Amino acid sequence: GTGILSSQPEENPHWWNANMVFIPYCSSDVWSGASSKSEKNEYAFMGALIIQEVIKELVGRGLGTAKVLLLAGSSAGGTGVLLNVDRVAEQLEEMGYQGIQVRGLADSGWFLDNKQYRRTDCIDTITCAPTEAIRRGIRYWNGIVPERCKLQFKEGEEWNCFFGYKIYPTLRCPVFVVQWLFDEAQLTVDNVHLTGQPVQEGQWLYIQNLGRELRNTLKDVTASFAPACLSHEIIMRNHWTDIQVKGTSLPRALHCWDRSLHESNRNGKNPLKGCPIHLVDSCPWPHCNPSCPTIRDQFTGQEMNVIQFLMHMGFDVQKMAQQQGLEPSKLLGMLSSGN
Repeated sequence: GTGILSSQPEENPHWWNANMVFIPYCSSDVWSGASSKSEKNEYAFMGALIIQEVIKELVGRGLGTAKVLLLAGSSAGGTGVLLNVDRVAEQLEEMGYQGIQVRGLADSGWFLDNKQYRRTDCIDTITCAPTEAIRRGIRYWNGIVPERCKLQFKEGEEWNCFFGYKIYPTLRCPVFVVQWLFDEAQLTVDNVHLTGQPVQEGQWLYIQNLGRELRNTLKDVTASFAPACLSHEIIMRNHWTDIQVKGTSLPRALHCWDRSLHESNRNGKNPLKGCPIHLVDSCPWPHCNPSCPTIRDQFTGQEMNVIQFLMHMGFDVQKMAQQQGLEPSKLLGMLSSGN
């Protein structure tokens, strides 16, 4: 595989020699479903049960002697980690494997149930507001959410547990959250489409506000990595070592997190010095971080630098410089260096 699944130390410096199992996502239920095919239901949604069965099978293949099990996933798989990490830990305890520390790594699955930029009728998954899609989905899937989260909400309101900032405070297992501040999937469900035309001012303000809202939901997340980029998914990309927040790459932050969990398990100490695990960009625009992945124009396929991208999005350098009390040339210099 690539990224975190790679067996090359250059590409995967920390876990290149770990035992890895890849579970393809074929259940379409954000890994939450428990409904089998029946006369009434022509589809089966069994994501939650698939994970349970895989764990059962792996225990006999060496997982039983593991010290750490890291449940990782991207996009719907990232949300699936939040929904399943505690259940996997409970399952292993019930099977008599109390010694295995279960942890989660949720990549690009920390969605917001925010107000859409433009409201549209819920015709399919793309046009449907995030909350409405999950509300309807849970009924089809017979979606299971963790008991501790479920208790926080009224009956029928379990959909809340699919949103990271609502379920995270109820989790027992340590989870590392990786999330682009300007996630393309989030923008799509919010009906912001960055096509060939320049972005209107309303959209531009909406995008900046999305970054602020997302940053806010991460302030109490102990272990997080959130670059100010417009992208989606990272842990399985081979460039995942290149992206940095405050001078630290994601593999290094994960290594720090891993070490701090080992240390705290041993002696309950504070986080390790010089080993940051809460890394959230503070600059306010998409791609104001110079290590962001390259952007391509969706129509021409041409690569763009930060300034070309901002101009393409209708970013008014003069006006922004004025608002910040800067010379336009100074602002452009800051943008291209990522300050």
